[in-house]
Amino acid sequence: MLITRIITALVLAPIAIGGVFLLDPRGFSLFTGVVITLGAWEWANMSGLVRQVHRVLYALAVVVLLFFLRDLPAMPVLWLALAWWLICFALVRSYPAGTHAWGSVPVRMLMGLPVLVPAWVGLNHMRTAGLYYGDADNNLLLILYVFCVVWVADIGAYFAGRAFGKAKLAPRVSPGKSWAGVWGGLLAVAIFAAIISQLAGARWPDAVLLVLATLVTGGVSVLGDLLESMLKRFRGIKDSSGLLPGHGGIMDRIDSLTAAIPVFALMITLLGWLKTGYW
Repeated sequence: MLITRIITALVLAPIAIGGVFLLDPRGFSLFTGVVITLGAWEWANMSGLVRQVHRVLYALAVVVLLFFLRDLPAMPVLWLALAWWLICFALVRSYPAGTHAWGSVPVRMLMGLPVLVPAWVGLNHMRTAGLYYGDADNNLLLILYVFCVVWVADIGAYFAGRAFGKAKLAPRVSPGKSWAGVWGGLLAVAIFAAIISQLAGARWPDAVLLVLATLVTGGVSVLGDLLESMLKRFRGIKDSSGLLPGHGGIMDRIDSLTAAIPVFALMITLLGWLKTGYW
């Protein structure tokens, strides 16, 4: 199992790095669109669609939606994502109560749209905003930063959870997660943000804003993980799919990012960092 995970990671790493950081904006849009489409195919499974043709049709519907959104302003979609993740907090907190409201297949299918679509919109917003303001290359650092925030949060949560994780965060959704893991992850991303601020030579007001934005991003990334765990638990499956041997599915790898990316993109846009070329 470990060997399988390592081999899969070694194959995927250069593909992911090349697709995200080496392609031009159009190629980036297509690459991330493929990832989201595969995630949609998996979400159809978590929604309860049994037949393969129905899962493919759901994924194609998401492709059509991305196509129509490609030239529209990103901010309304990002605001929608923020509202959605606030709703998800209530859904996860109340589980298993409330399943009568969202447990039907059509509702679970609809739930996938504010998870998947804003993640793609947020990524491409961060990638292309610099084209309009002369900071296209630097904007890749923003994408790398939000990825690192999620990874650092996961690492901090893992070690804090192992050391102090007695109080469970949401035992009916994800028994392995603890409050200690949440606080450990947030502490880790706060330190990470402070270090990056120092390396960037940021003024202290900007440094404080970055730490706060990073804490919000790290916190909402937990919701992304918990929401997928809740859907899988309700569906009675362990992984979103078997596309990635040893790792599960695409959604199992990007669940936290689907929450973190649009919220982070919204905050840095409101702060003016995309427009001013702060990075």
